[in-house]
Amino acid sequence: MRAYQDMVFTTAARLTGQDAQAQDIAQEVFLRAYEHFGQLRGSPTAGGWLKTVTRNLSLNHLTRHRRRWRLFSEMATAEDEDTGPEMQLPAPDDLLADLTLQERREFIEAALQHLPERQRIALVLYHFEELAYEEIARQLRLPLATLKSDIHRGRRALLKQMHSRGLSAAVLEA
Repeated sequence: MRAYQDMVFTTAARLTGQDAQAQDIAQEVFLRAYEHFGQLRGSPTAGGWLKTVTRNLSLNHLTRHRRRWRLFSEMATAEDEDTGPEMQLPAPDDLLADLTLQERREFIEAALQHLPERQRIALVLYHFEELAYEEIARQLRLPLATLKSDIHRGRRALLKQMHSRGLSAAVLEA
């Protein structure tokens, strides 16, 4: 199980955006793994099982948290409406081409923390967890169009953060 601790924590941290919450979720994941240790020991699917449990517990945590703070999130949603011109996004593979692998990881992890929760979760599930749009929409109980908008807005926000670091679209497309 030690081999999976980084994967479990990283998955939870990306989804929740909070290290403390990710630690709590990781602890719960490993408690559940302990309960199923007989089935998981030596199983080639243990990593997938842990990742699925981590994703589900993280989403459950966020759902509970979202219900508690619905008033504030609804107020923030009204402020998030983008009225500026549409930005062209470079292809995802070219987005961070001028950075080293470690710089890319650090940038993405930091940038994700600055996104609104819905955008962060949608991007993580799509790009890191590699789930299909339909599966993400089902898990988050969102209409497909809303999910696609969240992913699009999240990508635009990441691009804006890149521009704030002095990275231009021309440099990124090279």
